Amino acid sequence: MADKDMITMSRREARRLHILHQALERKLAQREAAGLIGLSDRQVRRLVQRLRAEGEGGICHRARGRPSNQRIPQRVKARALRLFRDKYRDFNLTHAAEKLGEVHGIRLHAETLRLWLNAADIAYRKRRPRKHRQWRERKAQRGALVQIDGSHHDWFEGRGPVCVFMGDLDDATNTVAGRCSDYEGTWPAMDSLKRYIRQYGIPQSVYLDKHTT
Repeated sequence: MADKDMITMSRREARRLHILHQALERKLAQREAAGLIGLSDRQVRRLVQRLRAEGEGGICHRARGRPSNQRIPQRVKARALRLFRDKYRDFNLTHAAEKLGEVHGIRLHAETLRLWLNAADIAYRKRRPRKHRQWRERKAQRGALVQIDGSHHDWFEGRGPVCVFMGDLDDATNTVAGRCSDYEGTWPAMDSLKRYIRQYGIPQSVYLDKHTT
C-alpha cells in the first residue's frame, strides 16, 4: 500500500535531513553540518552513510512504529480489567490500582487503568467534584457574628490530656475567646459562649458547623 512508503518526520528531523543532504551533495562540509545539527563529526559521517545506504527513512527515529519495551502484555491487561470488573468496581482508581499491585502483582498507574477502562467502556467510580465555597465579606462590626468551633489538639504538649479547645471567634475583628474541654458537644459550646458573652456581650448571631449542637 502507498501508506507504507510514507515517512513522517518531526520538524527537527526534517531540518537535520536537509543539512545532511547538503553534506551528501558536498554543498556543505561535514564539520559545518555537525555544527549546525549539534553532533560530532563522527556522528554526522555515520548519518551521511546511513542516508546514502538506506535513504531518508534511515534518518528517522528507529524506534518509531515499534511497540514499546515498557508496554504491558495484552494478557496482563485483560486480567487486570477482569479483576477490576469482578472485584474492584466500587473502588476509586488509585485504590484499585494499589490492590491490583498488592494482591495480584499487576503494577500499573491509576491513569493507565483509567485509559484502559475508558477504552473497554467499563464504568468506574469517579472522583466527586469539590464543593465550591463562595467567598463572603466579613461582618462590619464586632458582635454581628460569632463563630463557634472545636479544635482537637495536644494543647498541653504532653503535660496534660489531649483535649478540645472550644473557641468563639468574632467574624469582624478575629477576637478569640474560649476554653478547653474534654469533648466537643452542646454543653462545652454553651459554656464557652456564656463566658464570651460575659466578656464581650451578646452577639447578634452565632454560627456552628455542627448543627446538632
